Amino acid sequence: MSILVTRPSMPLAEEYMEEIRPIFESHWMTNMGPVYKKFQKQLISFLQVPEMSLFVNGHMALEMAIDALGLKEKGGEVITTPFTFVSTIHAITRNGLKPIFCDIKPDDYTIDPEKIEALITDKTVAIIPVHVYGNICDVEAIQKIADKHGLKVIYDAAHAFGIKYRGIGIGNFGDASMFSFHATKVFNTIEGGGIAFKDKAYASKLHELKNFGIHGTDDVLSIGGNAKLDEFRAAMGICNLRHIEQYIAARKKVVDRYNERLSGVTGIRLCSLRPEVTPNYAYYAVYFDEKKFGKSRDLVFEELADNDIHARKYFYPAINELSCYKNQYPQNTPIAHDVAAHILTLPLYEELSLEDVDRICDIILG
Repeated sequence: MSILVTRPSMPLAEEYMEEIRPIFESHWMTNMGPVYKKFQKQLISFLQVPEMSLFVNGHMALEMAIDALGLKEKGGEVITTPFTFVSTIHAITRNGLKPIFCDIKPDDYTIDPEKIEALITDKTVAIIPVHVYGNICDVEAIQKIADKHGLKVIYDAAHAFGIKYRGIGIGNFGDASMFSFHATKVFNTIEGGGIAFKDKAYASKLHELKNFGIHGTDDVLSIGGNAKLDEFRAAMGICNLRHIEQYIAARKKVVDRYNERLSGVTGIRLCSLRPEVTPNYAYYAVYFDEKKFGKSRDLVFEELADNDIHARKYFYPAINELSCYKNQYPQNTPIAHDVAAHILTLPLYEELSLEDVDRICDIILG
């Protein structure tokens, strides 16, 4: 049987059917109906954030979060990281902004705050850092820089659902945080996403952007799109949120077994979590040093694939090496390029057996 890099969390079919039953009774399937509002309220409570707006997916959430902060109107540059999924950078460029790539830290792969200020110019309007694999950015250092230079901060928190830093929900940092509820994430609504924020005035702008710019019943104030989360996916979110702590606890057992088998192995480097973080065990990323370990990342990838085990080179290549960005934004980010060439995320999901984890490790270490 194939072992994929991830497997979506799903409730029992009967549980989901019960949750969607009112939708069949009311015929209210979209446009921020009662299921959406119920889910929104539960998310705000679970994530411990002041406000939350829900979207059809994380990408549209981030794209519209940038627009809602007025950055699209200003134009200019956004400092971000090349070590992320391409969606992050697409959201910037589709808003008419220029990504300025800052290198990452070699231990947790998040943006290096010590390298941000040198990239700030009179054209800089924002910083968009990325919480990577559930490792969170240095939020204090980034906010200090943003305050000094009058910049907005939007976090790509696609990997950070449920994480707390010093007991505070990670969605409380910066001006906004985007969470992805894609099927491959720790928490899913099949497809979906959300923006956590503090400023209540921001809510109406996000609402308009995801609903064609419509204001009230008689006017359209802005040029928006259609990015609403529907009732059926909200119902899936309600079900999965009910079990999220169970999912995370199961993932922790898988991570603990990986750590038992792979920690301390010469040539293998595991991610380090920041102190005072309550993790979500989103991904298990391994850096392979071919000279010390004896096998390259690519060889390990192939050996696993030969055994019907599908790891992922995530993120590879670095964004500023992709065809659509390479020649336009070729900033120098050697650490990101090195990590992208050596990192492999191993299979991780709550139903992955410890026996399968051992089999994966046996192949890697064999």
